[in-house]
Amino acid sequence: MTVPTAPGPRPHPTPWRTSTRALRPRAKVLPSQARAHNRSVVLGLLFHEGPVSRADLARATGLTRVTVSEIVGDLLTDGLVAELGLRPEGRVGKPAMMVGLRAAEHHVVAVDLQRLPAARVAVLDLSGTVVSETTADVTGLRGEDATAALEDLCRAGIAGAPQRVVGVGIGTPGIVDAAGRVVESARLGWRSVPLAERLSHALGVGVHVANDADTAALAEFTYGEASPSGFMVVAVGQGVGAGLVLDGHLVRGHRLAAGEIGHLTVDPRGEPCECGRRGCLETIVAPAYLDRMLAGRTPARRRSALRDAGHRLGAVLAPVVAALDLEEVILTGPAELLDGPLLEAARETVQTTCLPTEGTAPQVRMAQLGANGVLQGAAALVLSGEFGFS
Repeated sequence: MTVPTAPGPRPHPTPWRTSTRALRPRAKVLPSQARAHNRSVVLGLLFHEGPVSRADLARATGLTRVTVSEIVGDLLTDGLVAELGLRPEGRVGKPAMMVGLRAAEHHVVAVDLQRLPAARVAVLDLSGTVVSETTADVTGLRGEDATAALEDLCRAGIAGAPQRVVGVGIGTPGIVDAAGRVVESARLGWRSVPLAERLSHALGVGVHVANDADTAALAEFTYGEASPSGFMVVAVGQGVGAGLVLDGHLVRGHRLAAGEIGHLTVDPRGEPCECGRRGCLETIVAPAYLDRMLAGRTPARRRSALRDAGHRLGAVLAPVVAALDLEEVILTGPAELLDGPLLEAARETVQTTCLPTEGTAPQVRMAQLGANGVLQGAAALVLSGEFGFS
């Protein structure tokens, strides 16, 4: 195993989430932006469509063949793509040389902090495949101690990666801005911590940080089959949060708190919540509360309780689905609690509450990616931040 040599510190790259750039660029832009954007478009097509010829790239992007050839030449020099041989016969004319992304030969270090005190650290290739994974216990670590421990975990992940590491992605609970600054994370004791910038300089590679529910949404967008027209991922872990993608853009909100639904009051007379209030959504669907509520119940009463929790969750989600005309809601979390009566009841409530329209009703389903959603979303953060596509 070779240990990659870390380059010297460099400025943090362009943030991956802005209100003016789609997550998946597909067309030409202004001349001042053209070179980087067109490179991102070509890489994105190779990522999503697989090997194609230069002529196919030109037709799909609207770029000239000369421009495509120049971009592909640069990508070959950078080692990001490879020529894979001539296209099998079947078309008229000279067989074309196929070009493909070298996804397995470039790695990302991804960190999932969703289920603290367990911190998952994995090495993934660009296709989202987990190459290796470790779990560290960060019990009791807060503030600077948590930052130092995270740096050590990332450094070990980079050192252990068998291929060149192109970046680090981190999904963390809390409110995170577009530059990877943790505005606030109560569970880790962070407030206004420029985490991405600090770790980028310390590690010598680009580090990209986002809220854990947002990274789960980005994973479903990049590696799953979520609709780019509009969907919401509801992440159920220690708490409850949501990530929203609308028309190919991740929604952040003017206070950076879009999707912070865990402490919406559902039942003012309900269970006490750790935030100091009563009846928050977390006290109804978070695993710790569900496990306590279900303990000792018969199967019939268990099913009834899960359906009640699902109806309450659906009542919270339905106004968001209706207001944004979302195509689907995706739940991620422990399947033994969420998949079944709770999911069914949430789906029923959303579909019966929202005004019927032509076409299919909004769907409510379990996440396709399962337990690796935040890790794969962290990898997608790197794709977007380093290469401009997801």
